[in-house]
Amino acid sequence: MTDPDFAIIDRIIAGEQPMYAELVNRYKSYAFTLALKILENKPEAEEAAQDAFIKAFHHLGNFKRDSKFSTWLYRIVFNTAVSYKRKRKASFQSIENTIVEYGQEAEGILERNDKKKYIQQAMAKLNEADKVAITLFYLEEFSLEEIADITGMQANTVKVRVHRARQRLADELTLILKKEALTL
Repeated sequence: MTDPDFAIIDRIIAGEQPMYAELVNRYKSYAFTLALKILENKPEAEEAAQDAFIKAFHHLGNFKRDSKFSTWLYRIVFNTAVSYKRKRKASFQSIENTIVEYGQEAEGILERNDKKKYIQQAMAKLNEADKVAITLFYLEEFSLEEIADITGMQANTVKVRVHRARQRLADELTLILKKEALTL
């Protein structure tokens, strides 16, 4: 399997350690997003993503290249974030709302914010494994095989998990929207 990152990894292992910054820059937003979906706390997600990059750097020589580097890295991010979550043993917090720039249409902003709010409420009711499945499959657009590599599950298990998570999300959204409709 060839991966465009393999050449960079070879250079890092050969002693060009500053090249690691290129990999960090390439994957930092994905790593942060995955950690944030698990931890639902921005500062903690940033810390977990940074720790994962440090772990990946220290174990780069152990990377077997039987999968893409990104898959291997996301597995480290996933495990690091889950470890952080276990350590703090606290309930999930809401994902912070994005600050909207001036000049956008107010109606469109409210509609998008409402949709985002409903999805966040529904996601908050899902268990951790379902949140990760939805995030990796729909938001990060990983294949079932890549998600299996990241989470350590079988591909068929991931397929079932994604299907059930999607159904649970739809059920939660239906409940939330019904409650919202009753308040109108």
